[in-house]
Amino acid sequence: MVTIFHLDLDSFFVSVERILNPKLEGKPVIVGADPKKGRGVVATCSYEARKYGLHSAMPIARAYKLCPQGIYVHGRHREYSKYSKAVRTILEQYAPIIEQASIDEFYMDFSGTKKLYASMYLLGLNLQSEIYEKLHLPCSIGIGSNKTIAKICSDYAKPKGVTYVINGMEKEFLAPLPVETIPGVGKATLRKLNANGIFKIGHLADLSESFLISLLGKYGTSLWKKANGMGKTSISINRQRKSISKERTYLEDESDRKIIEGTIFQLTGKVCQSLRNKKWLASTIGIKLRYSNFTTLTRAITIKPTDDDKIVFNKTKKLFYKADNKKMSIRLVGIYLTNFDKTANQVELFEDENKRRKEMFNAVTKIRDKYGYSSIQFGKNKAK
Repeated sequence: MVTIFHLDLDSFFVSVERILNPKLEGKPVIVGADPKKGRGVVATCSYEARKYGLHSAMPIARAYKLCPQGIYVHGRHREYSKYSKAVRTILEQYAPIIEQASIDEFYMDFSGTKKLYASMYLLGLNLQSEIYEKLHLPCSIGIGSNKTIAKICSDYAKPKGVTYVINGMEKEFLAPLPVETIPGVGKATLRKLNANGIFKIGHLADLSESFLISLLGKYGTSLWKKANGMGKTSISINRQRKSISKERTYLEDESDRKIIEGTIFQLTGKVCQSLRNKKWLASTIGIKLRYSNFTTLTRAITIKPTDDDKIVFNKTKKLFYKADNKKMSIRLVGIYLTNFDKTANQVELFEDENKRRKEMFNAVTKIRDKYGYSSIQFGKNKAK
């Protein structure tokens, strides 16, 4: 029998901040941008802050209006990564197969382990207890016959709960839940469903697959299956990141293209640094621009796989100047890399020069890992 666990660390960033500063316990804590600067969004917030209507991805200025008495912290991503790895270390002592979906989410496959663990529910409680006792991190766990059910169960269990849907009871469990409970149902889909009198998952399950296809296109099939308790029953052991990205939001809308070019240079260095740390090459380079009127423009180009800052910067700069609406000021700049390959597959066309550059980048990577990214930089005017 297939048994999938989904473990979600509750308000993970906030939980880590409270470990590092116990005075934050019980208070409305918001992790994200500085509200005094008025830019950026909420990364996550405590349950105390959510009582005021705050939620992830909310503009930080809006969050501050709703909860001015909250405690706003910028976040410490190295610490978050350290605690995430510590959670995985605990899970590896129990789970035969683990898929890390994000820094604070894990899928585990316990299929065929009945002789080791007589009760899946008790196993969930034990995992939850051990993570809290050793790391002081609260979590919620969902258990079901597939990934979709497990994910919905962990959301249902929040905070600090364990929900187990026994095989065969999926439809009964899902029926009374709102349709937006299903992962992937966004605002546009929800509006269409509600306009057709569909508010509960049970309503979806009672409809024909063909009707949902006529309403939502190909997505209708996927939604119909999820509403009827179906989902993926296997997890990925080595779940590779789909992209590496870095963004910069300006304190004030920026119109000087040379300053923006400097920002692109800095962001390029950071994404390439991450690329080399993973020993990957990227063959797709992309840029994202958000203008003062909040319109967003993205452009991408495919090249020979590389991890070279100079190559990535030059390609990105060309994309920028070709696509840019020069009449408008820019609010945000982002760089992303995707379509990865292993560095071992790279073919050196100019062996001596490439060897020297590779040795240089390896040295730079080691220095940055030890002393921080800004400890060493290549020549280029700094961004504002």
